[in-house]
Amino acid sequence: MTRLAHERYCDEIAHQIGELRSVVTSGADLSRAVPTTPDWTLEQLVRHLGGALRWVALMVRTGAEKETPEEDVPGFDGPEARGDAAVLDAWLAESGDLAVGALREAGPDARVWSWAGIENAGFWARRMTHEVTVHRADATLAAGLLYEVAPAVAADAVDEWLEIVEWAQRTLPDDEVHELRGPLRTIHLHATDTAPEAEAEWLIRLDEEGVSWSRDHEKATVALRGPLTWVLLAFYRRIPLDDARIEVLGERAVLEHWLDRATFG
Repeated sequence: MTRLAHERYCDEIAHQIGELRSVVTSGADLSRAVPTTPDWTLEQLVRHLGGALRWVALMVRTGAEKETPEEDVPGFDGPEARGDAAVLDAWLAESGDLAVGALREAGPDARVWSWAGIENAGFWARRMTHEVTVHRADATLAAGLLYEVAPAVAADAVDEWLEIVEWAQRTLPDDEVHELRGPLRTIHLHATDTAPEAEAEWLIRLDEEGVSWSRDHEKATVALRGPLTWVLLAFYRRIPLDDARIEVLGERAVLEHWLDRATFG
């Protein structure tokens, strides 16, 4: 699978932060609960994301050899003022600038700790691209605004999720992903609005060995079809499977079982 270039990830983080800032300054109620992350209000979601960007920026800039504690990250918790969109927006903008600046300066091969064992800045450029992309969806949908994402970014977000599931399967013996083992079942993800060269199709195989996947078009136990943006959001559990913009064909329970146990993000 071909990943995006490091500079493209950096550009996309900057773009996604700009789009998120437009939600913050749209007049949306910052105290409103976010349906897709129900423990957070819109402001808490933004603070979470801005803090994560600052955390990554510090680790990349310092070439951290182990995880940096959150309390060591300047400005991690965000501004003292609550409910002030302008202040929150300025802090978020600075958070994005810090992360993008550190990642651009470091380049993809700079050594830095990561929880996945991929110890370079390239890992964090990709991870934060999709962290921001999906959490922007949380914020945008909560505010009732239009959400779009570039096809290449959406496809790479699906790839990354599947790679993280494989990592959890290899590395975390107690993770719920192991509950996906069993008789052979397959899940087909199919974007209906992309050109064939975009390869926006995935075949996920669940069997006694665990999870494996490929970019293929093949009849499966269950299929999730629709525009790529909405396939992505359904796969990340951001929209329900009965959303009118997507279609589920076959044994829906297999897809629901996957979504319940392949948890991340």
